[in-house]
Amino acid sequence: MHPKALLDACAELVRQVITFEHPADAVVSRFFRDNRSLGPRERATLAETTFAVLRKKLLFEQLARSGSGPRERRLAILGFNGARDYLESALSDREIEWLDACDTVKPEELMPHHRHNLPDWLVGPLQEQLSNDQFWALAESMSQPAPLDLRVNALKDKREVVQKELAKIGIHAKATPYSPYGLRIQGKPALTKLDTFVRGAIEVQDEGSQLLALLLDAKRGEMVVDFCAGAGGKTLAIGASMRSTGRLYAFDVSAHRLDALKPRLARSGLSNVHPAAIAHERDDRVKRLAGKIDRVLVDAPCSGLGTLRRNPDLKWRQSPESLVELAQKQTNILTSAARMVKSGGRLVYATCSVLPQENEAIAEAFSAAHPDFEIQDAGELLTQLKVADATTLCAGGETGSRYLRMWPHQHHTDGFFAAVWTRK
Repeated sequence: MHPKALLDACAELVRQVITFEHPADAVVSRFFRDNRSLGPRERATLAETTFAVLRKKLLFEQLARSGSGPRERRLAILGFNGARDYLESALSDREIEWLDACDTVKPEELMPHHRHNLPDWLVGPLQEQLSNDQFWALAESMSQPAPLDLRVNALKDKREVVQKELAKIGIHAKATPYSPYGLRIQGKPALTKLDTFVRGAIEVQDEGSQLLALLLDAKRGEMVVDFCAGAGGKTLAIGASMRSTGRLYAFDVSAHRLDALKPRLARSGLSNVHPAAIAHERDDRVKRLAGKIDRVLVDAPCSGLGTLRRNPDLKWRQSPESLVELAQKQTNILTSAARMVKSGGRLVYATCSVLPQENEAIAEAFSAAHPDFEIQDAGELLTQLKVADATTLCAGGETGSRYLRMWPHQHHTDGFFAAVWTRK
């Protein structure tokens, strides 16, 4: 594609995304469906340019003020993912001069909000939890794309074998430091046609998400529920830990999301997974399982603010008002899911949020309202599971390791929280 045409396409995609009427990934997917002639390189440039604009929106909007032409074109130029000489071949002399001037702006010269590129309502809660240095480290990490993490399916292969297999085809995969099943890849190589993927030896899954499944610690032959299963990433990890024995229910209110689990399930080799769409958290299917389940994972609907490296539009699409609604929903879901746990069983509440009101506040309120559930120390549990440096992944409580608390800038994962209880 000619550089000018590609830049025009980038500008159009940016225009569609920054209305924030729909999730950015959905808008990008729709754009690609509407423009099927685009090749892999053009698609990569379009997507990465758009997400760069979302990550650094406040800075780019400030810099764009000094330029000329349509706003979305200026933003696309600033975020363009590609060689500089390629980009400049699509620019006028005036645009090149403006872009060169933008390059001279130093980070230390910027206003704080142009450096962190976060909405004001989010800055305060983060600064309350982190030191000044940690806050800026987090902000910097959130402005960068996330690496690609894979989970090796222990039913199909060993991590070392898969690692060598990928190396033979030029994909360098590094073992993740915490998950015993994880591999981390820089860049975004095409995976779906690889034999490793087709035969179900790997799945794309963030290392933090892998640890949630590990923390549930589901055993062979147990009755287990993944209560908000979505597309089933954690379901598959849990099923592998059960060695495809017992019974694993994958519940979700979205039948569409569960449909995405079907091809993944077929590749995985699991035979113990039972997906089921439910109407709400009080569905009759849930009521019938009251007091019968060994382990329940509640990966609750949340703001997703721990995933800003992957979904930077969320910081512009969420609001304090939506968080209040989410907190009520999280409480209701956790309360309902807890009824399924039998005496001696384990309950795990998790989010991919970094905000206390979705995390510690929900967990502590549940503990206070349910004395029949005893909080467990996540750091101790992960240590028992032989997770390296387990206590550094946790925070809170008298021990400082009551809850799983993972941060992008510290652990190079998405932001995750988890609380674990045992029913008395």
